[in-house]
Amino acid sequence: MTLTQLSYMIAVAEAGNFTIAAEKIFVTQPTLSMQIQRLEDELGVQIFNRAKKPIRLTKVGEQILNQARSILAEAKRMDDIVAQEKGFIGGEFKLGIIPTVMPTLLPMFLNTFIKKYPKINLKIQELTTDSIIVQLKEGKIDAGIAATPLKYDNIEERPLYYEPFVGYIPEQHRLSKVGKLVQEDLLYENILVLEEGHCFRNQALSFCNLKKNSTFDLKSGSFETLINLSNEGLGMTLVPYLNTLTLSRENKDKLKHFQAPPPAREISLVYPKSQLKIQIIDALQKTIEGIIRGAIVIENVKIVSP
Repeated sequence: MTLTQLSYMIAVAEAGNFTIAAEKIFVTQPTLSMQIQRLEDELGVQIFNRAKKPIRLTKVGEQILNQARSILAEAKRMDDIVAQEKGFIGGEFKLGIIPTVMPTLLPMFLNTFIKKYPKINLKIQELTTDSIIVQLKEGKIDAGIAATPLKYDNIEERPLYYEPFVGYIPEQHRLSKVGKLVQEDLLYENILVLEEGHCFRNQALSFCNLKKNSTFDLKSGSFETLINLSNEGLGMTLVPYLNTLTLSRENKDKLKHFQAPPPAREISLVYPKSQLKIQIIDALQKTIEGIIRGAIVIENVKIVSP
């Protein structure tokens, strides 16, 4: 049994097809099939049910897959141990960022980070919170940036900043003339929110103490869409503070801040407690906190749990 054979098995399990898996890992299909067959022969069990399309793992194959992922993750940790001992800040680092944070935060810190740490090969994906947790557990990413608290026993959370919610109130709305918003102002309002699957939706609805309150079913992952609909008189919306920085001057005039302490979401770096690439996580945290400090007032902010 070799690490190569285990990595081939994982590739086939994820692709559900020998040909597609071979293409993804840049080997020929016969080579891949031969190595998988050798692994099955050595273990004396059938890992894949080849009669089904897509190919499925057998019951024992599912257990072997989990163990294979753990073995490969531990093998990779050897390089991390050496790098940590030498104080080396470099190598590949896979980062997942939730959709409501990525468009605003990434442009703020990425250029500074890659210039300061050119030896880090940063690979970034936009992922939902649920996907970040799954991929952290499977070792597919090294860390994530998400709204917290998440409260998983095996996941470490490092708060980066607290991002206030801001009300977006169109001119014809009854709240357009108020100075600052309070929670009670929103109890009887049509609140335009993101589609299911976005943690900001849950945070907004939790803060407003209501279920989705609208006469139509909106499925959008875009704050821009919510703002445009609000401008059409279909209700007000809530947006994270960073999303307000790039609005037009006309739209910025429609923003209403909350009385102190404002509702906010906690944004954190999350990573497995077994993670050894701590020097890279430290670098990310330091860079993001340094840049964000000028954009968001962190003190005296009420944190709203998801």
